[in-house]
Parts: sequence; C-alpha cells; structure tokens
Amino acid sequence: MKVRIGTRKSKLALWQANYVKSFLERTWGVEVELVKITTTGDKILDAPLAKIGGKGLFVKEIEQALMRGEIDLAVHSLKDVPMVIPEGLTLGAITEREYPYDVLISKDGRGLRDLPPGSKVGTSSLRRQVQIRRVRKDLKVEILRGNVDTRIRKLKEGLYDAIVLAYAGVKRMGYENEITEVLKDFIPAVGQGSLAVEIREEDDRIKRLIEPLNHRESYIRAVCERAFLRRLAGGCQVPIGAFAEVENGRVRIRGFISDLDGIKFIEGQEEGSLEEAEKVGERLAEDLLRRGGYEILKDIYGG
Repeated sequence: MKVRIGTRKSKLALWQANYVKSFLERTWGVEVELVKITTTGDKILDAPLAKIGGKGLFVKEIEQALMRGEIDLAVHSLKDVPMVIPEGLTLGAITEREYPYDVLISKDGRGLRDLPPGSKVGTSSLRRQVQIRRVRKDLKVEILRGNVDTRIRKLKEGLYDAIVLAYAGVKRMGYENEITEVLKDFIPAVGQGSLAVEIREEDDRIKRLIEPLNHRESYIRAVCERAFLRRLAGGCQVPIGAFAEVENGRVRIRGFISDLDGIKFIEGQEEGSLEEAEKVGERLAEDLLRRGGYEILKDIYGG
C-alpha cells in the first residue's frame, strides 16, 4: 500500500520530504508518493510573518489534508510547527538535528561585526533582527522573505549587503560555500535544524514505519525547547529563541525573550534530567516571565 507524504512545494520542503521518502523506501521497501500542497504562507510573500498570522501558515493546509486522510504523513521544518498540534494529530518523529545555528552571507565576505555602518541586512525573523541589533545598532535590518534561492539571489542583485539564514537550509540547498560567518552567539529558533514528521494519532501502520526516523536526543531537545516556547505563548510576533543540549544524561537549555527593539532582552538557562525535559523548558520560561517577560508580552499583545 502506497505511503503519501504531504509537503510544501519549495525546493527546501521537497528536499526534506524526499529525505523521508528515501528513508521509507530504503528501510521498508514501500512505494512513496509526494503530495505537493500550497499553503497560505507560500501565497503571501510580501508581508512579515508576524503581520499575517505566523509560521502556522506553512502547515495549516497540510494538516487539514492529513486529517481528511488525503495524505498519510506530513514533513515540516520543526521550527515551522505551531506549539499546539490539532486534535487527532501528533509528531510521530523528530529527525536527527542538523547544525542548528544561524549564518550570515555577505556580499563582500565581511562578518557581522565588520560590515560598513548603515549596511542593509535582510532577514524574515524578529528573533534574528533583535540579535543583530544587539551586536550592531547602526545596521539597517530589513524584512526578507522567500526561499533560500530567492534570498541569495536578492543579495547578489545588491538589494542587501548581507542576509541571515538558518545553516540547515543553506546546507540542504547546496549553498554551504557561500557562508561568510556562523553566528554561534545567536540563540537559534526553537527546533531549528530538525524535521518533524506529523501523523494521525491512531495510524499505527505509519507510526511503525516512521519510528526508526525518530532521533531520541533530538526529540528530547525539541520537547524541552517547545515546552519553553509554549509556556511563553510565543508566536512570530515576539522575539524568542531557545537552544537545548543533551550531555552526560542531562538536558540544558538557554533561551531569551525580547521586546521588538532588543532593548529589554531577558535571557537565562536551566537544566535537569532527561526525563524532566519538558519541565526544564517550562522552568526557564517561568524564570524569564518573572524577570520581565510578562511585561514584554503585555506590551506586544496588549492587555
């Protein structure tokens, strides 16, 4: 019986879906079909995500197809998956995490700290914007959306002096040699670098097929980071980042929440056992909320 994978149509999304397709064919010898779905996020390219409803716009139509039984599983970038999964669906596997950091690609090979004053830096993410401004208040940070190819083309056309992207997407699209600088001091997006395989909760056949794709350490890190973000009720309108690591049987997370200008920037870290990964993420969120996070959320969301 054929397995149908739901995916967006972008080159990166298709790379991700083909990664899972190849795994299923190689491991189980099943026939796999890619079902390409256009999402709302793919249709609206001229507005910041924060203004049009956030990253959930990249998964909603795919999740609806999954609930209707038109596809058997969906492959997403984990960082695009909202904190609340629709009833009846679940994340059946989190793949081994790619290098999770952001990278800078500049026109003339200069790093972030060496760009000329007033240089124009493109990014689609509030999280990246505030971290750029904390390093260089003099730079012009401007909205840049589109797939990896489009963003790099706009850089080469001279519309930007530099752009900031996720390393994982740059590598998967074959642009690794274009990277000027890896921004290791930037806290990444929740889940950045991992793929999420979403399935119907009661579909035991698909659950069994994708089980070997689940990477335990990456799964634990994702649980911790997503619990942090869920407790902060974070969407695309609030600059938030988190990064969990597993070492010596412990999970450690560092994260931040910021106002839109990067002036109120509250960060911290927390750690605990692997079994309490979710609680560790929640504890860090509670700590940041106590130290000014509530005020930031109130100012951004109102109320």
